[in-house]
Amino acid sequence: QVQLVESGGGLVQPGGSLRLTCAASGSIFSINDMDWYHQPPGKQRELVAAITSGGIANYADSVKGRFTISRDNAKNTVYLEMNSLKPEDTAVYYCHAIVRRLGAPVTYSYWGQGTQVTVSS
Repeated sequence: QVQLVESGGGLVQPGGSLRLTCAASGSIFSINDMDWYHQPPGKQRELVAAITSGGIANYADSVKGRFTISRDNAKNTVYLEMNSLKPEDTAVYYCHAIVRRLGAPVTYSYWGQGTQVTVSS
């Protein structure tokens, strides 16, 4: 099996910064896209940022210029650097990855357990 474990969430004041980390482990042959989603209180989960295995990144309009997604393929890890945080960034942040497992001819979708980010003074 494959596990995604997020870390780095917490409470931060408006204008502050946080760095989220998601490490994938288990029977991994390769990882295609790795993404960060968030789910604000009372709202649906939505895509924040995505990065391909080749390092091409895309962002939701609401975070462009403030968030940066990156990955370390050797460590099967994806990061989300969040700057100039706003109260509306408050949400549970989830890591997602498309993984090809060892010995499997197809890819599977995996989710982390989520990490809370609260932006408040």
